[in-house]
Formats: sequence, C-alpha cells, structure tokens
Amino acid sequence: MALVRALIERAITLAFSAFYGLLVVGKLLLDTVKLGPGTVLGHKKRSIPPKCLEDPSLGTHGYAHLEDIRMHYVSNGAEDKPLMLLVHGFPEFWYSWRYQLKEFKDNYRVVAVDLRGYGDSDKPPGISEYAVPKHVNDLKQFITALGYNDCVLVGHDWGGAIAWAFADMHPDMISRLVIMNCPNARAFNQHIQKSFTQFKMSWYMFFFQLPCLPEFALQFNDFAALDTLIKSEKLGVKSEYTTEDDMEAYKYNFTRNSFTGPVNFYRSVFSLANLNRDRKKIEGMGTLGITMPTLIIWGDQDGALDKPLAELSAKACKGKVEIKYVEGASHWVQMDRPDLVNKLIREFLSAE
Repeated sequence: MALVRALIERAITLAFSAFYGLLVVGKLLLDTVKLGPGTVLGHKKRSIPPKCLEDPSLGTHGYAHLEDIRMHYVSNGAEDKPLMLLVHGFPEFWYSWRYQLKEFKDNYRVVAVDLRGYGDSDKPPGISEYAVPKHVNDLKQFITALGYNDCVLVGHDWGGAIAWAFADMHPDMISRLVIMNCPNARAFNQHIQKSFTQFKMSWYMFFFQLPCLPEFALQFNDFAALDTLIKSEKLGVKSEYTTEDDMEAYKYNFTRNSFTGPVNFYRSVFSLANLNRDRKKIEGMGTLGITMPTLIIWGDQDGALDKPLAELSAKACKGKVEIKYVEGASHWVQMDRPDLVNKLIREFLSAE
C-alpha cells in the first residue's frame, strides 16, 4: 500500500514538474529573444573572490573531515567558548551568517558551515546523498569533530529543516534551538495539502525535480535568479543590509560551484526511494516533540513560506517555545533585519 501511494505521489509530482518546466522554458526563451543569446547564455568571469569574503573580522576558515565528506566552515570566537552552530539554507553558503558571526563571537565560538553540496564543502554525486538523514548525521559528526558535546543550533530555510530534524533525533546535543523562516517537516506536509497559497508558493519544489533544467535556469543570464531570490522587491531583502558586493559574493560562490548539490536537496525529498524508505522518519520529525527551549523567528513578508507555518511548527515543541515575527522582513530575515534578529537571539539566550 505504501508503495502504491508513493507511486501515485511520484506521478503527480512529475506532472506538476513538467508543467512548471514548460513555463520556465517559455520564460527563458522570451528572455533570450529580448536580451540576445550572447547576454543570457554567458556570465561574468569571477576568478577573484570579492573582498567581503576575505574580511578577517568574519573569522577563520577551516575543514572538518567527516566519515564521507569534508565540511568547510568559518569560525569566529575563542575555542573555549560554547558552540553556536549556524546552518544556512538554499541558495546560500556560510556568508549568509556574516552579521551573526560578528555579533556573537564574544560569548560563543560561532561557526557557520557550508552544507554538503555547497561552497567549499564536498559535493558527493547522487540524489540520495542529500536526504535529510545524511545532513543530520553530518552535523552530529561535525559537532563532535570540533570537540563539543552540544551547541546552540541556529538554522535558516533548509538549514532550519535540518535543525528541526536534528533536534528531534539528537536532543541531547542541543542546548537551545533557533529556527528562522522554516517549518517543521510535519507542519509543512500538513499545510501544503490544505493551503492553495502554500501550494502556489512551492511551485519551484516541483520544478526542481526535473533533470538539468533547474541548474541551467539558475545560472541563466549571469545568475539572474539569485538577484530575483535575494534582492527582488517581491521575494528579496527589504533593507539596505544586502549590497551589490554581497550579491557578487553569492555569484562568485556559484560560479565556482554547480547548483546540482543544492537542487538535490529538493530532489531527495521527492525521490521514490526516500518516499518509500524515509517517509516515516521524515514525516515523524516533530512527533516526539522538541524538548529544548526553542525560538522561531519569522520574517512576515516571506514569499516562499506561508506565515501560519510558524504557529503550526511551534506545536512540535514540548519545551518552552517563542515565536517572534519580524515585521516587513523577507524570507532572508537574518540578512534583512540583522540588528533585530541578533537582539531577539541574544534575549532568548540570556533568558532563564
């Protein structure tokens, strides 16, 4: 019965994937006609990293050698301080935490990782290499490799999804949990089945199931998709905190690295093998209850995730949980309002 259900879900997913793929191809063709193939099919050469990526005040770079990958990270603060682990989302890398790396270094060893498939971390081939349990295991090994037993875990977007799962599976390794604009897996699965608004917002998840085309679309016209996601009026950062230099940092990062690993995050969720094998594990995340103190920070102008998901996700928490909405902030809340986000985190960490 489970296999039949998985096959039906897969067929529906592929149908929507094909539909959205046709829409994207149409948009790409129109842009090619309008701007010319020479413009849209190439991108600026970026052989030298932007100066903002070499800012010593952000910390020092390092690598942790795990069981099957090498994970890159940036660390700021003394090694004898408690660990604050920052986990980015899509399509980001460690630099998304630049404001937090500086803010908390006096009280914590603040470490921002590149998840597998991103930045300077290894990029194993195969969709199954990007399933949620793989990322959970990476973080478990990483914390141990740094010499810690636990940490303050902070996750945004996909990093938040991994953090939710990690908190459910390894509660003893988290002292406090901070989630930014990411629902608990069960909350999202339930909400998308009932909310047409969220279903429309999630169109890209279906599009990303197609082979090759998503990677091509994300690189098209000198990574214009990054500008749309991070800086556009509808979806992007609403403040002055993300500059053109910052955008060059993102484009430099993805010029050097393929989008296949990041897109495989989404493919792994929908893959037939994972639907059949990991359904109970993934859907069950949150059913045991998140026991550690938890802070959910939510930019209320998120163009990808519906606001009610914050309240639904809080229901997974058996321990103390707070929800703080950041008015006027986008999905990229830690970059959009770093001053307020840092204040909220500090107040949460200092509370008894």
